[in-house]
Amino acid sequence: MALDQQVTLVNKYIDKTIDFGFEYAPKLLGGIIVLVVGLWVTRIITKAVGNSLEKSKIDLSLIPFLKSVTNIVLKALVAVTVMGMIGIQMTSFVAILGAAGLAVGLALSGTLQNFAGGVIILILKPFRLGDFIEAQGFTGTVKEITIFSTMLNTPDKKLVIIPNGPLSTGALINYSAEPTRRVDWTFGIAYGDDVENFKRAITTFIAEDSRILKDPAPFMGLSALADSSVNFTVRVWVDGPDYWDVFFDMNEKAYTKFADYGLNIPFPQIDMHFKKPNG
Repeated sequence: MALDQQVTLVNKYIDKTIDFGFEYAPKLLGGIIVLVVGLWVTRIITKAVGNSLEKSKIDLSLIPFLKSVTNIVLKALVAVTVMGMIGIQMTSFVAILGAAGLAVGLALSGTLQNFAGGVIILILKPFRLGDFIEAQGFTGTVKEITIFSTMLNTPDKKLVIIPNGPLSTGALINYSAEPTRRVDWTFGIAYGDDVENFKRAITTFIAEDSRILKDPAPFMGLSALADSSVNFTVRVWVDGPDYWDVFFDMNEKAYTKFADYGLNIPFPQIDMHFKKPNG
């Protein structure tokens, strides 16, 4: 190739480079400015969201997650804006991201369900740390609530880990939601025992226990004429933490002191009658 042709080719490339620089330099510079300013604004907004959440009544364990989501979403918006400014075609890029997101979502469907359940539990607060609950076939005290699972300590000190997905959508009993609880008993006495003696005994037992609340008033009533006993239902109200102690103490009093009131604790029995054959 002749020298003149080489010089012409070089000049051509230089011209194209200059034209490219004049065409894209403003876009590139604008993109850099938007990127820097966008990241700065993202940091300020994320910090403001965090401060606002800390002042609210939202669960503390949810705050880092919400701050992280806010930060990621804002940074993604800044990145998409910058790429659009410098001329990158976003259609294919978004399609790839969508397909990748769908594949990841299908692969982690169970995990995402537990994650969503954790967010619901932390926001709606159907129970809190220290509450005594019954859910998913388990009963225990809530020890820890994470974004994916909830940990219970059962009364016999077993640790139960329940995924938040089914926990957030299934039936749940929170025994600690109200400050007081009702204690129910069914006491049986023998046929022929004095009903007034039974009432006097139960009234005395209740009066002796300062943990039993006066309001709502205790209740007792005859609930069933069973095969071997006359059954009475007794109901009292106590503070939540006193439930089991009052329940067991009243059972013990009934067993040890009913005899002092002339009451018998019946047990199943059968009367048999024999007939002598004629002749």
